Amino acid sequence: MNKLVFYSLLIGFVAGFLGGVVGVGGGVIMTPLMVATLNISQHKAHGTSLFALVFTGLTGAIAYGIKGSIDVMASLFLATTAIITAREGAKFANSLPEWKLKKAFGAFLIFTALILILKPYLSNLHYFEVKGELKGIFLLITGIIAGFLAGMMGIGGGIIMVPALVLILNYGQHIAQGTSLLCMVPSGAVGAYTHLKLGNVIKNLLPGLITGVIVGTYIGSNIAHLLSEANLRIIFALIITWTGIRFLKTQKP
Repeated sequence: MNKLVFYSLLIGFVAGFLGGVVGVGGGVIMTPLMVATLNISQHKAHGTSLFALVFTGLTGAIAYGIKGSIDVMASLFLATTAIITAREGAKFANSLPEWKLKKAFGAFLIFTALILILKPYLSNLHYFEVKGELKGIFLLITGIIAGFLAGMMGIGGGIIMVPALVLILNYGQHIAQGTSLLCMVPSGAVGAYTHLKLGNVIKNLLPGLITGVIVGTYIGSNIAHLLSEANLRIIFALIITWTGIRFLKTQKP
């Protein structure tokens, strides 16, 4: 096994394991790890991360689907707009100079940390429920935002979709996550393909990342109940906040 395969496998495993334990997507972990350890550009880290996450999203969607924890119709509504904006998000990321993309990613990491801390309280924040035609409109709008961020940041989009489904549509956490994963497959594929055409995907890293994140997610998800999830979540939130601040401090060359 050469060094590149080993590092990509390790990065994928760490991202999948931590994501499985604390319930956050692997993109917020894979991207900074690739930038720090493999010394690749921010643009290529985003594109490669998103490409790998399409396959892990498919694996996760199948697992949730077997358990009946997916609202297929809601996923279709989300994906309808997400596949359009994911492409635009990837193109927008590519248009930014690297220092600006790093700052944007830093702000996104801090936002992710905030959502992670609030995660246990999301269902308690639910005050109203959107139904009927408004539900479809809400899903389409959520898809617009989630798709754009997925394409731009190299993430699955669950950090937007899951809280939206829980807070506004009163979905259970598992159904929200399963629905988000299913939507991520087509929207992420469009964003990943756009990054590939723009030259922002390092193909040699994909086998290791995909294998590592699938194995890591499986192990992390299965041992999550054995660990103190609350403490781990806070620690992880602090780590990605610190990482986000470092990215925000990126100076213009």
